[in-house]
Amino acid sequence: MEDSSSKHMPENLDDPPNSRLFVVTSRCVTEDDLRERFSKYGDIQGIWLLKDKQTKEPKGVSYVKYAKSSQACMAMEDMHGKVLLEGTKPIKVFIAQSRSSAKHRDVEDEELTRIFVMIPKTFTEEDLKNTFREYGDIEYCDLIRNKLTGESKGLGYVRYYKPSQAALAIENCDKSYRAILAEPRSKNNYSEDAGASRGGGEYGYVDSFSQHTFPTAADQGGHMVVDYRHGDITRSLILNTRAALTQEQIFALFDLIPGMEYCELLRDSYCLTKGPLGYALIRYNNLGSSVYAKEKLNGFEYPPGNRLQVTFYDDGESPAGRMASQVVTAQIMSTVWNGASCGQAVKSPGYSLSRIQVDFSLPSLKKLAPSDSKTKERLFVVFNPSPLPLNVLEDVFCRFGSLIEVHLVPGRNVGYVKYADRQCAEEAKALLHGRIVNGVKMKVMLADPPREESHKRPRTY
Repeated sequence: MEDSSSKHMPENLDDPPNSRLFVVTSRCVTEDDLRERFSKYGDIQGIWLLKDKQTKEPKGVSYVKYAKSSQACMAMEDMHGKVLLEGTKPIKVFIAQSRSSAKHRDVEDEELTRIFVMIPKTFTEEDLKNTFREYGDIEYCDLIRNKLTGESKGLGYVRYYKPSQAALAIENCDKSYRAILAEPRSKNNYSEDAGASRGGGEYGYVDSFSQHTFPTAADQGGHMVVDYRHGDITRSLILNTRAALTQEQIFALFDLIPGMEYCELLRDSYCLTKGPLGYALIRYNNLGSSVYAKEKLNGFEYPPGNRLQVTFYDDGESPAGRMASQVVTAQIMSTVWNGASCGQAVKSPGYSLSRIQVDFSLPSLKKLAPSDSKTKERLFVVFNPSPLPLNVLEDVFCRFGSLIEVHLVPGRNVGYVKYADRQCAEEAKALLHGRIVNGVKMKVMLADPPREESHKRPRTY
């Protein structure tokens, strides 16, 4: 696919967001025809006609790039369905698809007409409407209120009749309102009884944000930094901070961006690091809010002198926030275990290391069976997302008595546990199957008995 343009192509075709049109025309329409009809709506930065690679003939598809979103929206509203040349079919005009949207968007698309704003908590719906009515006719205004007290949260939505009106409001309103396009209401992110507290805003085009570089695992002044960067943008964020922030402080900070549905400070229950662990998992119900939060809070000094590090984290988009935090905790602590000195843990003669965190009661520690004991029962264990360290597994499985050894299969998330007493193995399976230890979920089953010796010719490879 080739294109032609009389102007140099801008580096970012979607800056500002929604400023590029996708136009379907007859093949005989030229760039000059498009420029003549579309230039009256604003500054055109480029026009591209798509051409067939072999024939070099136009395909009847073009892109028109404006300097402002409002210009593109006005052109779409006015030109959609118009006839450019006599004898040709009416053209179709859409806001062009970007990497942050899954489709071309038209005049009726709610994503283009509804904006999210931050306002004084004293504002009423009428105040909100009076403030933003200068940019166009308003269909409705909503305030986001506390479900318990009914008080305004200082957040609201304004729905216009036309995309150009919403774009003008975003471009020209006071910057203190932080106006952005809101996500469309759906069953997944909106409910009437919640007002719009789960709505969140879409912060335009996301791939223009630069990637920040952090150490992957290093000691910076006694504080370990773990890089949880992922190739994809996700709804979950990892906060890394040197200062000892409280759960309330982190919640209040990230709740400034609408759409937060989960926030938890990850605590070091193992006493293997100096000071607080310094990590928190935050999850939003939409990509726009997580991108906005990372862009605004990464590098932000809070409190003064403490620079926050915020990165995307892929937790598999699981709705269970606590499970996600346990997975993160397990990965962080795995790094701590690998780098911790032996002097940080206490080991009693004949006993395993005690470095476990569970939400259920475990029996007390028991001595290991002699290594030359005969195996009476084996357990097969599956780990998710990754195996626990051997010393932790020994700590857990020795508590039922008669443990001989724990063996992890290299390169796989499975392992075997050998017991010298069948009853001990049964008790371990009954208590530990489906449980979470240090953020890792375990499936514990009886292992298949060893296969009988085969009389077939042995393989030679």
